Amino acid sequence: MEAHDSPSTVDDDSTATRRDSDTTESARANRGWWDRNADDYQVEHGTFLGDDRFVWCPEGLDEIEVELLGPLDELAGKDVLEIGAGAAQCSRWLLAQGARPVALDLSHRQLQHALRIDGGKVPLVEADASVLPFKDGSFDLACSAYGALPFIADQVQVLREVHRVLRPGGRFVFSVTHPIRWAFPDEPGPEGLSVAASYFDRTPYVEQDEEGRAVYVEHHRTIGDRVRDVVAGGFRLVDLVEPEWPEWNTQEWGGWSPLRGNLIPGTSIFVCERD
Repeated sequence: MEAHDSPSTVDDDSTATRRDSDTTESARANRGWWDRNADDYQVEHGTFLGDDRFVWCPEGLDEIEVELLGPLDELAGKDVLEIGAGAAQCSRWLLAQGARPVALDLSHRQLQHALRIDGGKVPLVEADASVLPFKDGSFDLACSAYGALPFIADQVQVLREVHRVLRPGGRFVFSVTHPIRWAFPDEPGPEGLSVAASYFDRTPYVEQDEEGRAVYVEHHRTIGDRVRDVVAGGFRLVDLVEPEWPEWNTQEWGGWSPLRGNLIPGTSIFVCERD
């Protein structure tokens, strides 16, 4: 799961702004950001994510409990593509269920952490989710836990690519920051409970260096936008999950916290099927 922590964690030599950022700039910036920050990310969040758990979000929603990809006893033998896999924790869990996962990520350093954890048990692919290096109909399932989609300018293109590599009847499940969060400051405390921006402002969030070059980009879509994107990508939306904050989870993760999680949603999970 690749969830950026918070604008408050902007690199010391970078500034945060809202401006347009195209496909090329977004890809270059985010590859660099994740390569630079992968080590710290895995140190900070590795315990929560585990080496072989399938956690959908900072709320801690676990695939073993919700079965969004389908019944656990039907995963064995399935070809599964994990997009934006990070250190491939979800893929490793899928492998333990008897599935045949492939973990894809744009960041070389994140995939090095995957290799460190399991020594190469899960096949790893370094590639952009906008141009998946697989033949048509290569997979039964695809998943993305806070990976890839928010960091790519043309998200419909990603959905079309996932649709292309799935077999008929295939399912794609992806989790992203809940769109309502874009209207609030990305802070875990009381200051993160007051609306500070327009929910309808789709201008990307950009961190840039002193010369104005983007070093991190995230793209906002409203709930309606995401539903339309799913349909434009060729999918049928079968469920939209908004996880509630569980009592057992006392951690803060960037802007996610028990305080905010008990009042406003932090994650949206889209369950999509290919006819």
